[in-house]
Amino acid sequence: MNDQHDQGALGDAEYAEFMELAAEEGFDVEDVEGAISEASHGPLPVLAVVGRPNVGKSTLVNRIIGRREAVVEDKPGVTRDRVNYEAEWAGRRFRVVDTGGWEQDVLGIDASVAAQAEYAIESADAVVFVVDAKVGATDTDEAVVRLLRKAGKPVVLCANKVDGQSGESDAASLWSLGLGYPHPVSSLHGRGTGDMLDAVLEALPEAPEQTFGTAVGGPRRIALIGRPNVGKSSLLNKVAKEDRVVVNEIAGTTRDPVDELIQLGGVTWKFIDTAGIRKKVHLQQGADYYASLRTAAAVEKAEVAVILIDTTETISVQDQRIITMAVEAGRAIVIAYNKWDDLDEERRYYLEREIETEMQQVAWAPRVNVSALTGRHMEKLVPAIETALAGWETRIPTGRLNAFLGEVVAAHPHPVRGGKQPRILFGTQAGSKPPRFVLFASGFLEHGYRRFIERRLREEFGFEGTPIHISVRVREKRGALHKRKM
Repeated sequence: MNDQHDQGALGDAEYAEFMELAAEEGFDVEDVEGAISEASHGPLPVLAVVGRPNVGKSTLVNRIIGRREAVVEDKPGVTRDRVNYEAEWAGRRFRVVDTGGWEQDVLGIDASVAAQAEYAIESADAVVFVVDAKVGATDTDEAVVRLLRKAGKPVVLCANKVDGQSGESDAASLWSLGLGYPHPVSSLHGRGTGDMLDAVLEALPEAPEQTFGTAVGGPRRIALIGRPNVGKSSLLNKVAKEDRVVVNEIAGTTRDPVDELIQLGGVTWKFIDTAGIRKKVHLQQGADYYASLRTAAAVEKAEVAVILIDTTETISVQDQRIITMAVEAGRAIVIAYNKWDDLDEERRYYLEREIETEMQQVAWAPRVNVSALTGRHMEKLVPAIETALAGWETRIPTGRLNAFLGEVVAAHPHPVRGGKQPRILFGTQAGSKPPRFVLFASGFLEHGYRRFIERRLREEFGFEGTPIHISVRVREKRGALHKRKM
């Protein structure tokens, strides 16, 4: 491998041949190298934003990702559902986990803050700990500090709500937490966030350490995910052939993530159970938030996500969100339709219609109809997981890919738009786990045409059970390129 640039999944000879082709087509060498490097990254490093309620975590997350996506309201505990975002600073990309939500349960506020911080820290490579500089360090803050020390992850201390010079001394008092320099920030106005993000980049690894597949023959990691009470713990017990996890009809009786080494099909697998959390019935919303946070943490640790769908209920928005989370994280995916034995003919008919309409985004994922209670079709789970992992790891040589692209473009050219007809000139697969492609084109490719190319890639090469990422680089006019170089 050449140390000067990232060749992605391309070997030396393939890379040299590819760069020659790019030069012939008039692409800037640096631009091509950048495209391959960007597309070839593995999982992005993960930054968790933690802190007690109402210190401005979601406002800071919006500032970091550069758009207003995290829910912000001037009262504690409004963050729900989505907790995972992609961000970029100074040319480096990373994922941000927002822990703005909370619930005050029977354990008290300190314990609930600590619990959500634990889940987030578990999946993170580095942590931004947000403290309200105006209020100063509280007992809850001290509890989170103890958690952070125990976890041993790099921490950047954010002294938030410092709106001017007068707040600098408030920020300085937070040295007492023993976490190093308190970065004075106003997440609302953007003051000081640039310096803080520079510190974040120093704390984050260039590429996070892979937690899977590091040991030869080490167990593959499977995250069991799905909305509360869909049967995740029952499924884990059935595949383990013993009661290892508490199962209760009240949704969310699992409190801590349980990683289980289980023999299946003659192979040892590591199952990560993510079955909600213990809660009182009237605390539904807060627990849904926790389940979302826990799901994000489990998916980050896994290679393949087995998504359980309760077939006795209509496929819900929450099911869709969980599927989207796994797809965006780039994990191999298996869909397990649970409680299949409970279906009558009418429900089965409507379920098939729902699958056709609501599950289109993962039509490529292996499907298994199971019953966690009776053990029906459990033997089909391992082949489905192996199929998804094989698709996730598939790599197409550049020569074969370009021969395929040439045939597709000749048979189905891009529609003419504004008197121009953009064309895919060549491409390469820059990475796998999941498969990531870079296509180089003479003009902008419409979203519909990109979807068509993805569909044809799947028809030709399989890729069953895996998302596919396709990025497109457009050749600049030579005049513009010449000016840029001057």
